[in-house]
Amino acid sequence: MKAIIQRVKRANVIIDNVTVGSINTGIVVLLGITHTDGIEQIQWISNKIANLRIFDDENGVMNKSLLEIANSGILFVSNFTLYGNTKKGFRPSYIEAAPGEISQPIYNQFLQYFSEQYSDHLKIQSGVFGAMMDVELVNDGPVTLIVEKQ
Repeated sequence: MKAIIQRVKRANVIIDNVTVGSINTGIVVLLGITHTDGIEQIQWISNKIANLRIFDDENGVMNKSLLEIANSGILFVSNFTLYGNTKKGFRPSYIEAAPGEISQPIYNQFLQYFSEQYSDHLKIQSGVFGAMMDVELVNDGPVTLIVEKQ
């Protein structure tokens, strides 16, 4: 499982001119799923995302997690292209990305697990799996990280 994490001032996901997910201060997570992902990866990445200390404390040092930021949110967007391999030629290979029939249940399980663990502390939003989405965001910093659990 691979996640691109972006600290944002605001973000939203739009499908067919309709906003389906929106947050203010928080994190946007682009989430890619591979063939071997399961509950171990879900739990590890969820814990890592929620507890990453990427928000400024009172001294301007990135020392606070999303869970410590009042009224913060998280917006998840499924993204199979994170597993695009560009080593050969000019057309990415997506062999490492799990196909929809495998990745959609894992993505849904991820959202359910994350919500069970953190919905008391965060506004949790998501795009729609497999949809063509417009993702709009204002990256704060910019702060962008790659987190992966094999």
